[in-house]
Amino acid sequence: MTSTTDGSADPGIARAAAASGTARVGTLSAVTETAQSPPNPPHPDSGLDELVSRTTDRAVGALLGLQHQQGWWKGDLETNVTMDAEDLLLREFLGIPDEATTAAAARFIRGEQRPDGTWATFYGGPGDLSATIEAYVALRLAGDEPQAPHMARASAWVREHGGVARSRVFTRIWLALFGWWSWDELPEMPPELMYLPKWVPLNIYSFGSWARQTIVPLTVVCAFRPAHRAPFRLDELHRDPAHPVPARRAAPVRSWEGAFQRLDRTLHAYRRVHSRALRRAALRSAERWIIVRQENDGCWGGIQPPAVYSLIALRLLGYDLQHPVMKAGLAALDSFAVWRDGESPGSEGERAGAAPDGPVRMIEACQSPVWDTCLATIALADAGVPRDHPALRSAAEWMLGEQVVRPGDWSVRRPQLAPGGWSFEFDNDNYPDTDDTAEVALALRRVHHPELRGVDRAVARAAAWALGMQSRSGGWGAFDVDNTSAFPNRLPFCDFGEVIDPPSADVSGHVLEMLAAEGRQSDPQFRKGLAWLLSEQEPTGAWFGRWGVNYLYGTGSVLPALAAAGLPSAHPAMRRAVRWLESVQNDDGGWGEDLRSYIDAEWVANGTSTASQTGWALMALLAAGERDSDAVRGGLRWLAATQRADGTWDEPYFTGTGFPWDFSINYHLYRLVFPLTALGRYLHGDGLPHRAA
Repeated sequence: MTSTTDGSADPGIARAAAASGTARVGTLSAVTETAQSPPNPPHPDSGLDELVSRTTDRAVGALLGLQHQQGWWKGDLETNVTMDAEDLLLREFLGIPDEATTAAAARFIRGEQRPDGTWATFYGGPGDLSATIEAYVALRLAGDEPQAPHMARASAWVREHGGVARSRVFTRIWLALFGWWSWDELPEMPPELMYLPKWVPLNIYSFGSWARQTIVPLTVVCAFRPAHRAPFRLDELHRDPAHPVPARRAAPVRSWEGAFQRLDRTLHAYRRVHSRALRRAALRSAERWIIVRQENDGCWGGIQPPAVYSLIALRLLGYDLQHPVMKAGLAALDSFAVWRDGESPGSEGERAGAAPDGPVRMIEACQSPVWDTCLATIALADAGVPRDHPALRSAAEWMLGEQVVRPGDWSVRRPQLAPGGWSFEFDNDNYPDTDDTAEVALALRRVHHPELRGVDRAVARAAAWALGMQSRSGGWGAFDVDNTSAFPNRLPFCDFGEVIDPPSADVSGHVLEMLAAEGRQSDPQFRKGLAWLLSEQEPTGAWFGRWGVNYLYGTGSVLPALAAAGLPSAHPAMRRAVRWLESVQNDDGGWGEDLRSYIDAEWVANGTSTASQTGWALMALLAAGERDSDAVRGGLRWLAATQRADGTWDEPYFTGTGFPWDFSINYHLYRLVFPLTALGRYLHGDGLPHRAA
């Protein structure tokens, strides 16, 4: 939560700032419905109950219709155009550009350009310098001339905002691969880093799993410093093409920035005097590390950045493009492509690019079938779909087959812990995470599976693994234990976003909710986790959201856990959270929060109402016993009024988080599963067969 780019404020400022008193956005939507006979059990607002039932039925039908025949769900995972630009740059570097792929990717990138010539990293957000540079370069590769109006607007904006020199390190690495930037002007990351012992602060296991998988292959790339012949110059992206690198500002000697500047100078000096034998050995170690971690589907960690850098690293190490490792890796990246016929995944009115004149191709940063499937199962069960429904049974069967039963990188810190978690993607056995594990277990407990003993064994293994992944503080990170060192975030190399994995309230809430469902409330580890979670509540009454935007997600994740833990609705923590949620409800009845809340307190719980965030707020309020409150009724009416005829909701806004502020996600299934979960819990409760503590 401490790394930002381009001089933006630390995301932690939002946590300490008061969230109340900011203006709410949205307009009042009138909803008219015909009174029906009261449902069973009766409710004071029977007309609302009938409206919610109809809304729920349409959403259930929509979600059931999206299930794959193998039992899983997967919505598109939309991020930003750097994924598409880097895919084209990779193909150019490897010498495998494809005309049809390049044209389709370029159509998508053009369609995402904003009226001012820039590209943003989330819908409705400000122009981003690094994203704009990468998108511009990709379009140059696709044949767009720099004099074209859309290109001229982009390059002028880049120069106005500092040019390439002000972009993040990863953007300049891509440019260095083609000779557009000097390797000497990039932070040094030697492959000898592989040999640092685990007790040294900057060893590779000090980094979060996603950063570790990226940094190891990048040490290989930095060792070789390749420069593929550039097909054109990029003078138009520099303020002063004759002197593209501005003079470096020396940081104060007695500061962390000054210390890491000196460390970087030392590493650059080491490059000139390093032992060739040691360098060769380090490169071999990095090569083995990369190969061992390639997944069965050919990818690395199930995410795009480690995959592209691993392919480049292995190519530099001499791997031919026909080598099975390379072929599998490239095929895996191709599987991340979403093709559409002449349409952009975003909503109309945001972009200024020309309308596509052919198919478009969007690259997903990763794929989320396990996460989407467990959330869809919970939503359907809580909406009243019978526990033995074929859709739920097939989902449960698929999830059971995805349990990870071998050690991964997490076992470096927990070598004696038996595996038993679930990962996020189709294939990512090296990096299961506690968040998916908790939600899958909660989903399995909602399904009447014919092999109940098999479910019991799987969930018991999951609960034991999750307990073993608890950090010393009492909370849970997503992928690793006690991954809390502040040093990695301070490296000049790591300006691309969060690179550590400390415990977070949202993940910890999900784990505690799962453990409570397994009757573990009296376990000392559970009580320690609950105490940690309560201590993380903000003065406003909210909880910070690490993996979703933001305080609405954190609060929506925690209150169901507190209720499952047995805290009464009158508990002070519950009351503070309820008051906060009521205070930030939009005038139209929904809830929304912009991604800028990670860096600017004025945006905390402030944004256009969205279906997913309204679902989170309602889930929290219902868990706190607020079923009959005006806030809950307003949220339900907003969901009913904004539902599409097909049972889904529109949601162009990004409500998922990869790195707070730095990398944002629009999970296309969120707009359906979370509203449906909230609607179902209003009608039926949480759908979970509760166990006595």
